[in-house]
Amino acid sequence: MNVAFAGFRHGHVFSALRHIRTIKDINITAACEIDAKSIEKAKENEIEITHSDYDDMLKSADIDTVIIGDYYAARDEKIIKALKANKNVYSDKPICTTLKAFYEIERLVKEKGLYIGCILDLRCHGAAAAAKEIAESGKLGEIHNISFGGQHALNYGARPNWYFEKGKHGGTINDIAVHGIDLIRYITKKGVKEVTAARCFNAYAKEVPSFLDSAQFLAVLDGGAGLIADVSYSMPSSISYDIPFNWRFTFWGENGIMEFRATDDDVSLSLNKAKNVEVIKGTAPTKNPFDDFLAEVKGKKTELSTAEILNATKDTLLIQEKSRESYN
Repeated sequence: MNVAFAGFRHGHVFSALRHIRTIKDINITAACEIDAKSIEKAKENEIEITHSDYDDMLKSADIDTVIIGDYYAARDEKIIKALKANKNVYSDKPICTTLKAFYEIERLVKEKGLYIGCILDLRCHGAAAAAKEIAESGKLGEIHNISFGGQHALNYGARPNWYFEKGKHGGTINDIAVHGIDLIRYITKKGVKEVTAARCFNAYAKEVPSFLDSAQFLAVLDGGAGLIADVSYSMPSSISYDIPFNWRFTFWGENGIMEFRATDDDVSLSLNKAKNVEVIKGTAPTKNPFDDFLAEVKGKKTELSTAEILNATKDTLLIQEKSRESYN
């Protein structure tokens, strides 16, 4: 497989790069970037920038797959152009920022028989695998209530400047919640049926009042289960990834409760009539989302498929769109 990189604006693209370099028979044939700081970051990671014009790269380079790491709003057009040029796409999340772009991406994927991969890596932990097994076993009974917190640190001044520039970010819900929505779909096989309420507001980024850093929503899933979530940039920056509230999920079923931190490898299960909390460990089905993408391109059935990525993206964009009612 020959791959080309389009944009190095977010650090996630470098984690993808490191994994890709461990896979045999994948060649990096081109890379496109125009931002000076991002070019320096690429060079630090031993990437040669071959193009400053994305359209030219699509035409002139030998490419099977385009890997997208540009700022969020730029991904809409770049992914659409790649698909129109008959290239598969592997992208950081979110893959797009508007429903209009989503529907065009969905159409092109189906029309051309192409594939999309995405760095939705909460599935790549043992906790996700254990929770999925518990849900499918019926131990919890029917799941009626779900909540999750996907709070992040704001890190103003450390994050790329484009995060806080109007028109480039695309919304806090779309940025963060897609991870949680995808994980819930993975565990329960249920998507969002109705968005009951959603709100985005500015609370922490005082330097940029237009940046709506706080996000909360309620939704109804297929089958009627209720979902409550908070994905605000509200975590303390110094310990945001080390405290037990990071990516915390709780599922309430007819027979009990299961709870876990998505980046761990175990799940706490508390069932009716049980005397103790049971801790169940799981083994992740894949170590990296790119493995699922590569398998699907090769014709194998995968958990994190193009269809699943599109489903989670659409659900999340619908929630983001609902939130705009609260500040328009």
